[in-house]
Amino acid sequence: MTAVTSFDAAPPVDAPPARPANGVVFNGVEGAFWRLLSRGGVLLLVTLGLYRFWLQTDVRRFLWNNTEIAGENLEYIGTARELLLGFLVAIVFLAPLYAIFGLASLATEWVQQLAGLFSLVALAVLGQFAVYRARRYRLSRTIYRGIRFHQTGSAWRYAVCAIFWWGMIGMTLGLAYPWAQASLERFKIRNTYYGDLRGEFAGSGTRLFFRGVLLWFVVVAPFVLSQIVAGAMFDGNLAGEAAKQGTRSGASALDAAGTGPAVAASILGTLWLVIAVAVLYPAFQAMVLRWWISGLRFGELTATSHLRTGTIYGLYWRFVWMSLVLAAVVGVVGFFAVKTVFSAADGQRLPFGVVEISLAIAFYVVTALAYSTIYQATVKLPFWRHGFESVELKNVEVLDRVRAAPATGSPVGEGFADALHVGGI
Repeated sequence: MTAVTSFDAAPPVDAPPARPANGVVFNGVEGAFWRLLSRGGVLLLVTLGLYRFWLQTDVRRFLWNNTEIAGENLEYIGTARELLLGFLVAIVFLAPLYAIFGLASLATEWVQQLAGLFSLVALAVLGQFAVYRARRYRLSRTIYRGIRFHQTGSAWRYAVCAIFWWGMIGMTLGLAYPWAQASLERFKIRNTYYGDLRGEFAGSGTRLFFRGVLLWFVVVAPFVLSQIVAGAMFDGNLAGEAAKQGTRSGASALDAAGTGPAVAASILGTLWLVIAVAVLYPAFQAMVLRWWISGLRFGELTATSHLRTGTIYGLYWRFVWMSLVLAAVVGVVGFFAVKTVFSAADGQRLPFGVVEISLAIAFYVVTALAYSTIYQATVKLPFWRHGFESVELKNVEVLDRVRAAPATGSPVGEGFADALHVGGI
């Protein structure tokens, strides 16, 4: 008998790895993203920041177009022109508002206080309004399998709900955060559509609360306790008497009022809060992202996240050590630059103040752009990658039955969100 070998059954040696049919893959190359950001940073300097609309568009196209869901890539079709036009429209609207607030600050004291409170509330509401409108724009410019996403719902209603929940978060020292997130996400996802397929959010605020309450006790509780202790140590009556007395007797009265121990307790509590937030924030981010992804539903399509907390710590650690290297480089270059420029200024008798201010501005702008580039490349890009690639999808076949539906979206981009600095990716 002659053995028959079937070459058709053997896979090629250089065949790409199989793509998961029920998951997400990110195909972007980090080096290409670094080059995109570096070129964008230089153009931001040259154009005095105007290029940011084009850079933001390029970043979104890179992220969207390299994200593969169940074998098909997302596509971003927004343009820089739309973002620029939206920003100009927002400035035209906001400029008179800022002018009114500025004139009110020149009026009588009670008018100033009333105007300050009104401006705070107005900008807070406008900020949340802008967040919702910006999300509507991004969804309407996102295509998957030739079908657009879109968003309905009232942006003003969302803004009022968001302000209410942020007030509750402040009043409860953060304990209301899980229920606030669950409520706002339900509002957003229920108004989110992929074609004619409506989204739902099944995340539970109570479940998120019990997952994160230990973090609250570690971060917030010691700070609150330190402020209570500081208040108990401080005698307000003695402090009031000290304010009426002379320097020596007043200082003695302040010591008797327990000012020193109270201030020390307050400072220690604040330091603990800052350090604890810095150390535990990546764990908080990973926990919330897992909860959010696992709550997403589109019809029978469900998602589950297997994101590891250690992965998020890893990308933040990379950002920290690269930032320290940048700080060292900036320090060395800055030292020699200051020395060289000041020597030249002395030789040409240039005004010292002009040289000092110009050099400070130049270093600030360059350093800020460098840190922004490092943060986006070492935190935002990996966060996007690991967040998506941690997703496991079930009932993906639901997507095969989706039909296109009319997509509504602003033709002028994310104007208010960009003007108020509340926009996202």
